[in-house]
Amino acid sequence: MKNVSSHVGRVLGVSALLAVCGIVFGSIWALKGAVAQEAAPVVVVETTKGRFVFETYPSDAPLTVAHIVDLAKKGFYDGQRVHRALPGFLVQFGDPQTRDLTLRELWGRGQVAASGKPIGAAEITKKRLHIRGAVAMAHQGEPAKADSQIYITLAPRQDLDGRYAVFGQVVEGADVPARLEIGDAITRMYVRP
Repeated sequence: MKNVSSHVGRVLGVSALLAVCGIVFGSIWALKGAVAQEAAPVVVVETTKGRFVFETYPSDAPLTVAHIVDLAKKGFYDGQRVHRALPGFLVQFGDPQTRDLTLRELWGRGQVAASGKPIGAAEITKKRLHIRGAVAMAHQGEPAKADSQIYITLAPRQDLDGRYAVFGQVVEGADVPARLEIGDAITRMYVRP
């Protein structure tokens, strides 16, 4: 009888231990899932023509997302102007020179048309394509030297796939980028809390 009791006690002890482990590991996986969801920053762009919001893809373009989020948190984009707007194609901003209207001929051009800290990696993936509302990094011929200039596609652009890093997608205010024209201001760009 004693052997049966101790065997039952051991089985119950093992079952209890497994149940506790299941709860602990389940909690860890749930926490990991919650952290992964929180890790995808959402960026709000307020302009003189309205507001739009884009989600980011940190799992596909971690350096790009971290760089743009850091610039937004520092207020880098606040007060800049749109320097490229091609109806049915794209709208682009991210050149600090655009704050100065006297430099309009230089907007979007040269090394000073950026933050001065290139991302250093070409995070181009076939997973993220240039569909309408794609948010991607502009560059001057070398994807790894992309810095602060961002563009939003206004229509699907398969010709850009594999050449530029798509790091986000407009999820709110999808009509706003198409209304933007050269000289319109980015009044504020921030990461949604």
